[in-house]
Amino acid sequence: MNYLQVYEAPKGIPGREDYKIRVRQPEGEWHNVFIYEVKVDMHHVRPASMAFFDLEGAAEVEVTCLYTEIECVNVAPASRNIAYEIQERTIKFSLFGPQKLSIEINDDIFRNLHLFANPKEEDAPLIEDPNVAVVQPGIHRKTDLLRLLEMPVAYSSEKPNVLFFSPGMHYIEETVLPIPSGTTIYLAGGSALVGSLVCESVHDITIRGRGMIYLADFHRYSAFRGVRIVFSQSIKVEGITVIDPPHYSIFIGKSDGIEIDNIKAFSTRGWSDGIDIMSSSDVAIRDVFMRNSDDCIAIYGSRWDFYGDTRNISVRDSILWADVAHPLMIGTHGDHGQNGDVIENIIFTNIDILNHHEPQENYWGALAINAGDRNTVCNVIYDNIRVERIEQGQLFDVRVVYNKDYNPEPGTSIRNITFRNISYSGKANPSRIYGFDEKRAVEGVTFINLRVNDELLNAPRLELIEINHFAKNIVFVIEEAAGEQSSL
Repeated sequence: MNYLQVYEAPKGIPGREDYKIRVRQPEGEWHNVFIYEVKVDMHHVRPASMAFFDLEGAAEVEVTCLYTEIECVNVAPASRNIAYEIQERTIKFSLFGPQKLSIEINDDIFRNLHLFANPKEEDAPLIEDPNVAVVQPGIHRKTDLLRLLEMPVAYSSEKPNVLFFSPGMHYIEETVLPIPSGTTIYLAGGSALVGSLVCESVHDITIRGRGMIYLADFHRYSAFRGVRIVFSQSIKVEGITVIDPPHYSIFIGKSDGIEIDNIKAFSTRGWSDGIDIMSSSDVAIRDVFMRNSDDCIAIYGSRWDFYGDTRNISVRDSILWADVAHPLMIGTHGDHGQNGDVIENIIFTNIDILNHHEPQENYWGALAINAGDRNTVCNVIYDNIRVERIEQGQLFDVRVVYNKDYNPEPGTSIRNITFRNISYSGKANPSRIYGFDEKRAVEGVTFINLRVNDELLNAPRLELIEINHFAKNIVFVIEEAAGEQSSL
């Protein structure tokens, strides 16, 4: 069954006129799709385009480029195999089910179109439900919003547990909205919330919808996050878009049972990571698109007020684009004053990395494990990961480190790391596997079907991978060649 939902844009969010987009169900009526302006790349901040709609089944899409003649087109990720045709300045293609795409004209990755076909929403709250408190656009005091959750609607004795932000602009007067336990925050398609959502010492909260959190007008040092989840349990964030937060898009500290699904985020400030996880467990991230000017996803131990190990983290079916720093990062921060932390049982699977660009050598690595602060990082799997572009950096960086900018103490160890079905074609600096010394080593790194420039590696090559004397049991396996392997 085919389903298509296009949303009106809230007045007050800047649009972009580099493209025109039309979408329809097969042979149906065409619908224009609003194009938002998003900013990208901290090193040279500039505007790009972003548009979205909801889709189930098939749809026909037309994208017309308004700013230049089309010489060539790239539709990323390449793994999606989107077939298209070009007629003058218009690109035509079909979609079959939800997709997250970057459409790049004439190799321009900064003036591109980010196009998101979200899945159809299931079980969205209805404004007439007795448990729903509807919030109309405007300026809201947090006490007034929280009071709505304590006021039964006229025709029911039941108190609402859903705050439904209607289409339009919403401003949190004090910027930060704390969410009580058992609450759903619903951002309807076409809504924009100018503020930060905070889950602190709470449980059983859902933040969802097709609206956005819009933080582009706040100064970098305000340090607001899109969603802040700390000392909390059983929190789900689904479907929304976060635009240009001064700090992280989603921050998770000392929490467990966290689900992040179908989140889209863009950022351009220093330290504006996508999703950062500190001293937390049982975190599942799925189907996200992160384009950030710092680490897209970073997994740490202790930092600030958050102490303890980190374990049982999964990142699946996602697209990452690091204009600065790492797409995937593990290990920098921990409890250096004690014995460090254990960061373990991490899996990254079915991920497309569209870019890695980092001018500082100490922060290279599309896939990075840098164990500092006496941390031990172990039992990590990278599986089925496709890296499309490395402008500056390296494919992977596995090091026990003493980073003078962040680590009072070096890390303790890295062990039992698996890279399976990793592919990259292009130029990059040699990857690194470095222990710190004899007692603080890297031990047990297995590469299964590591493909670089269309070649499967059955042994390390110096021009591609540097391994120091404190790295042991480094194994290369080619499963397609009947188990051929080499080890160090």
